[in-house]
Amino acid sequence: MIEFELNSDFIPMIQLLKVTDLVMSGGEAQAVVEQGLVKYNGNVDYRKRLKVKKGDIVEFNKQTIKIV
Repeated sequence: MIEFELNSDFIPMIQLLKVTDLVMSGGEAQAVVEQGLVKYNGNVDYRKRLKVKKGDIVEFNKQTIKIV
């Protein structure tokens, strides 16, 4: 599990995927979200600009990111 420390109110989903090195680019992040490969708090979510906040759980490619 990756614990990502959030220093602001939120982080956009595609930015989170990039900063945790789960994707190589913003374009790749957008593509995996559009394809339904990312789960947000247990449910598939297709929103690229989704605001991820503290306490949220994001799952992608057999990795879990906990926002702390």
